[in-house]
Amino acid sequence: MRSSIIASLALVPWATCHQQPLTDAKHRVPTSHHTATAAAPSYRQELLSLHKQLVSIPSISGDENAVGNFLVDYLAARGYHADLQPVAARDGTPPNKQRFNVLAWKGERIPSAKVVVSSHIDVVPPHIPYSISPGEITPETMIKGRGSVDAKGSVASMIVALEQLHASKEIANQGDVMLLFVVGEEVAGDGMATFSDSLSRMEEPPKFDAVIFGEPTENKLACGHKGGLFCDITARGVPGHSGYPWLGKSANELMVRALAKILDADLGSSELFGNTTFNIGRFDGGVAANVIPEKAVVKFAGRVAIGPEDKGHEIVTSKIQRILDEVDDEAFDMDCTHGYGSVECNCEVDGMFPKRYPLMRAFTDPPRRTGFEKITVNYGTDIPNLAGDHTRYLYGPGNILVAHGARENLTVADLEEAVEGYQKLIVHALKQ
Repeated sequence: MRSSIIASLALVPWATCHQQPLTDAKHRVPTSHHTATAAAPSYRQELLSLHKQLVSIPSISGDENAVGNFLVDYLAARGYHADLQPVAARDGTPPNKQRFNVLAWKGERIPSAKVVVSSHIDVVPPHIPYSISPGEITPETMIKGRGSVDAKGSVASMIVALEQLHASKEIANQGDVMLLFVVGEEVAGDGMATFSDSLSRMEEPPKFDAVIFGEPTENKLACGHKGGLFCDITARGVPGHSGYPWLGKSANELMVRALAKILDADLGSSELFGNTTFNIGRFDGGVAANVIPEKAVVKFAGRVAIGPEDKGHEIVTSKIQRILDEVDDEAFDMDCTHGYGSVECNCEVDGMFPKRYPLMRAFTDPPRRTGFEKITVNYGTDIPNLAGDHTRYLYGPGNILVAHGARENLTVADLEEAVEGYQKLIVHALKQ
């Protein structure tokens, strides 16, 4: 890691490394409402260049060092204070490479942000190189690559949006908005958890009024997302010869019976989020076809449709445990790594898009539509990993249906619409 100035914990408790600002320095799921006749915004080249550089840098969870260093240099060159907050190494972290969150803001050295704008810089494997459709750049030009949607599209759009607001002097106090880009969202949320824990250890933690989280929402404002429950279920049986099954106890059979009941059960539902779902991600059991299995292990991910946020997953866990006990009250153990109930966000952002948002006016039908379209999503985010009573917004370019896949992609229009959307959200949040 580059040499850096060590910031005093008494001054900036979450930051230990600081970069001084510099003074000069056909498989697509459509998501955008952009019209082909809309003029290219002045920031298009900068937006596409930043997005390309971010996507081109591999940053699979655990190995985010290079993209973090790039962001620190990029932001410092544009006059931001850029601080690095160390995060513990995990599987996939190369030796002698530090993991860290990136915090950046303008104005005074000591941050006093009212609004935090945040997304994650890690991606799922494998790395897929950046590519863009050949020819003239138009709103419908397609961009592909790992992280192009989830979530480097959000990162690039957020930075450009904030730069536009600073340039137009629309933010009265530059220090009112802070950028926060975290690692580890795709695996355990350890980057955001580290940031949250650092705040809890402060004698007088900052009181953010709002946090805007960037994830692919099709440039719609999410009213919330399902919770999560991530567990291992282990069934233990009695091994024996497969020709005499009555002399043993098949762990695989017990597991199959239990899973069938769980899949048919009502694990909880709500009007906003629908049904709680149960995904059997892995099933490992037995040692040979002619041996009664002694042990079976299933890894599952539940998407929790009920709240409250701090208890909803516990309700689902209890329902699953009752089913396991009904099948065999001695054979099963369930070990859950983490979970949370359904997450609600503020999606009531109304008000006319003013003339200074020409793209948003072009995107809308009719052109003077107020607010944002709304959506709920089934995936997890870092929102529950950040403690506090701040208002929460969830918004970003791209469609989750192509994220994590071989054809992850979005369009230039998606990115440009997100820039306008983030500007509107930041201004709205500052006025609340």
